[in-house]
Amino acid sequence: MKTKETQHIWVKDIKENDLIEGAFLVKSKATGQTRQGSPFLTLTLADKTGRVEAKVWDNVEGISSLFKEGDVVEIIGQVSTYRNQMQIQIQELKRSEATLDPAVFLETTSRDTSQMLSELKGLAARIENRHLRDLVESFLADHGFISRFKKAPAAKVFHHSYLGGLLEHTLSVSKMAVMAAEHYLDLDGDLLLAGAILHDIGKTEELSFERTIDYSDQGRLLGHIVLGVMMLEKKLNPIKDFPLELAMRLKHLILSHHGEFDFGSPKRPKFLEAFALHLIDDLDAKINGLSRLLKEDRQEGSWTAFSTLFQRYLFKGDSSAGTIRKQEDREETGDQGQRYLFNVDF
Repeated sequence: MKTKETQHIWVKDIKENDLIEGAFLVKSKATGQTRQGSPFLTLTLADKTGRVEAKVWDNVEGISSLFKEGDVVEIIGQVSTYRNQMQIQIQELKRSEATLDPAVFLETTSRDTSQMLSELKGLAARIENRHLRDLVESFLADHGFISRFKKAPAAKVFHHSYLGGLLEHTLSVSKMAVMAAEHYLDLDGDLLLAGAILHDIGKTEELSFERTIDYSDQGRLLGHIVLGVMMLEKKLNPIKDFPLELAMRLKHLILSHHGEFDFGSPKRPKFLEAFALHLIDDLDAKINGLSRLLKEDRQEGSWTAFSTLFQRYLFKGDSSAGTIRKQEDREETGDQGQRYLFNVDF
């Protein structure tokens, strides 16, 4: 498929009018029809740097039969813009037969996972309650669990949805739990920290992340909250002297950390540490997800494209900052007047 005019390019580097060639993961695939009744394909293509929409207009049935969602395809295409978003018009496509490193197509945490795990173990060692400390450390010493925990994403789409995201999210929530307990003295810091470390353990089984991030069968049937309680039960069963109420509170932390029934929580928080964990977890998820949304948005101007998840536009402010810088530059060079007014008005 190679030609002299094409170039392999990362999604984050795609620009209008590029003629590109490369291998990309098919995140989604949908068939549509034009007003004239002609079929077309809409694809979401991805690598570890981001996602981009692509269209197939010709030989739609033949090309569609070559691949499915989750496959890696090799394409040649022309980049254009549609409604201020980059879009690849695919000219050639074939399913890749090469053995490819999943890390090329799945975004990975920018942080060192071994260092993050070491930090988390350091926090666990601060738990004074021996029952909670021993329980948490039994998870952190379980090599099978840790091998998935270090790789797993924290979600399929919105927050920390990249390899290593679960560990990054868990460490962040745990750090905030420590700070909350130091600030609010009525909180049981040991219980809150143990809950923070264990609240999302079920995601190691809920999500699959070999080539694309998706739900496992048990993830769809049971979900990470139920799976997390089952994993906790398995560790608790051999411990004969673990206090029953403490075990019940720990299970409730996992069961209630989504906060509301509408958000998939089997139980709503019913004691201080459960409320605190829910709020901390929600804060960390939203800050990470919103930050990524703002960084990845390609809409020109001060506002993002409309977010269907949050049902609103989000303010970036880049244009205002740019206008201020341009004004300062012109004041320094004496280049003022009509051109400056044009930039302000538009």
